[in-house]
Amino acid sequence: MEKKTIKVLVVDDSLVFREVFSKKLSEDPYIEVIGKAGDVFEARDMIINFRPDVVTLDVEMPKMNGIEFLKRLMPQYPLPVIVVSAVSNKVFDALNAGAVDFVTKPGMDTNIDNFIKELIIKIKIAATAKVDNYRRLIKKTKAISKDIRNLSDRIIAMGASTGGTNALFDIIKVLPKDIPGIVIVQHMPPVFTKLYAERLNEHSLLEVKEAVNGDEVLPGHVIIAPGGYHMRVKKANNKLSVIIEKGTEFNKVNGHCPSVDVLFHSVAQQFGDKAVGIILTGMGKDGADGLLQMRRAGAQTMGQDEESSIVYGMPKVAFDIGAVEKQLPLQKIPAGILEIFE
Repeated sequence: MEKKTIKVLVVDDSLVFREVFSKKLSEDPYIEVIGKAGDVFEARDMIINFRPDVVTLDVEMPKMNGIEFLKRLMPQYPLPVIVVSAVSNKVFDALNAGAVDFVTKPGMDTNIDNFIKELIIKIKIAATAKVDNYRRLIKKTKAISKDIRNLSDRIIAMGASTGGTNALFDIIKVLPKDIPGIVIVQHMPPVFTKLYAERLNEHSLLEVKEAVNGDEVLPGHVIIAPGGYHMRVKKANNKLSVIIEKGTEFNKVNGHCPSVDVLFHSVAQQFGDKAVGIILTGMGKDGADGLLQMRRAGAQTMGQDEESSIVYGMPKVAFDIGAVEKQLPLQKIPAGILEIFE
């Protein structure tokens, strides 16, 4: 039986990048590069003619940038797109426009083999993504106006991967400012976590920041684990705080740093039934075991449902092992959180 390959279209205005990406990607037996486009108009024609499974797309392009192209492409031809971008907030604009994931464009000092390895992993994940979900779930939402008790001894822990940046954004932006402190692990590389935290901070009633070692977890505040660092929580002398630990190749958990499991395990140990755990869209199993430990310790737990997940991997594993007490569509998770604190 012939193995099924993933058909990939490479879109980049640099001839050198197009050729290098294509050659390196084609070395993987499960990937077939079916086209190379130098601008989005060539890409549009190739998408129509060749029907790729996944598109890699440079953000900075001539004639029309990648973000504008995504906005026009996705309604007509919903395809998994991985954005290749320099370090910039434009990555989040691209994800909001429908891209599944992103990789940082390699520079002069970048190990190209490491970059290609990361890109191949993300292409294989993207090939499983349900990109039509992103359009169906887009809707204008308003912050929930609701008085809840100021429960300073409570904590909410969330974990996500592929598709999580938008899922977390949709949850955080509608929560009221007196919500208990929130700690988050979103699989994302260094630097981008800080940009993401700043973006969330601008669009919500909550104070959102990238974690610094010793940060206190306060009501109305959201702390996001820095890329490349594991994050744990600590409870001492009526103070809730975070501890961050720089990652290495040897202390990754489930292949990730930060790891959702690392955070969830610490929450289970430190907070028991005073915690709420939420696992969102993403590939793999990171967070499932930690969420199970949280539930066993008395925490209330939730998982994003299959219908609303871009990649129903992490939530599925957590659900299958009994870690998820309540499974909800993304749009109902904020109300589900608030019900706990009524």
